[in-house]
Amino acid sequence: MKKILFILLGGLMFGLGTLGIFLPFLPTAVFYLLTAFFWVRSSEKLHGKLVSSDAYQNYVVETLVKKNISTKSLIRMFFVIGLVFLIPAILVDNLVMRVTMAIVYVVHVIALSWYIKGRKTKNRKVAEVQKPYD
Repeated sequence: MKKILFILLGGLMFGLGTLGIFLPFLPTAVFYLLTAFFWVRSSEKLHGKLVSSDAYQNYVVETLVKKNISTKSLIRMFFVIGLVFLIPAILVDNLVMRVTMAIVYVVHVIALSWYIKGRKTKNRKVAEVQKPYD
């Protein structure tokens, strides 16, 4: 029963992650990581297909593990995050909330910039992930 539930949840996360490729407000990498979490615990075959797929390699391995992201993509990511933060700031007329949202956004920009562009791994071989099912 648990295995079937994890396969179904992984399928749902995979669908949302794939939608995130086309819809900028859905985080592809997060949903693909959740898919990997569920499928590694339920189906070795599905997990192997996921981690060897081009989408997983591009959105998870290249971006999060190897920290290979162009400045253009980073700016686009911050723009989309800004739009997501701007929606409640416009809809809710509360100055404290708007200031808090602005502070949280600036912290996101600084932290993500530092994580992705500023902090490099000491040993690139540790950060490289091999496709386990070639």
